[in-house]
Amino acid sequence: MTTPAGSAAGFQRALVVTAHPDDVDFGAAGTVATWTAAGVEVGYCICTSGDAGGFDDTPREDVPRLRQDEQRAAAAAVGVTDVRFLGYQDGQVVADLGLRRDIAKVIREFRPNRVITHSPEINWAHLPVSHPDHRAVGEAALAAVYPDARNAFAFPELLEAGLEPWTVDQLWLSESPEDRVNHAVDITDRFEAKLAALAAHRSQTAHLADLAGMIRRHLTRTAERHGMPGRLAEAFHVVDTA
Repeated sequence: MTTPAGSAAGFQRALVVTAHPDDVDFGAAGTVATWTAAGVEVGYCICTSGDAGGFDDTPREDVPRLRQDEQRAAAAAVGVTDVRFLGYQDGQVVADLGLRRDIAKVIREFRPNRVITHSPEINWAHLPVSHPDHRAVGEAALAAVYPDARNAFAFPELLEAGLEPWTVDQLWLSESPEDRVNHAVDITDRFEAKLAALAAHRSQTAHLADLAGMIRRHLTRTAERHGMPGRLAEAFHVVDTA
């Protein structure tokens, strides 16, 4: 199944839930740019501040602020202004009840029709995308979508705070094993926006000599696998959750 660029019929809001700053931009910034250009409101929920990342001599105590600023700049490059950080420690994320509650809280606040997050499965063909934090966030986000956010009796403190239950219609999983992937989005017309978002993460990408070429080659291969030769695509495992 493929989606033409600019197609965002039938929904108004999407929430992206990731482990670290830059995860959304490597995995889905082109799709996000496609949606925002079509008038969809997109928000980001970043579970850590990326405090264990970086490739230079930036003092460790400065890294969280730096990476949060980079993520806000990257979000702006694809039309996103609502960026929330949950403050979990990079490298130590687990899919516990606290993380589920925090993600369910954001879902009830933002009330998205779609949620993009990491696959909770290991992608053995491309292990680097299956960082333990990614899988933990994917597992917790899945539980937050179903059943937590829609269940009035899950985390009663959320209801007491005035956050009514909310049902997400679709879950879009990035980094899934290839045999799970069932949806590709043509992002050819949003490639420059994706590159701008990635370039905003200077602490993570400035050392890459050919960032544009690396990303273009990956997106080209993805498009070819999904019947779009000559185009650029991002791919997901889409699950109906309504």
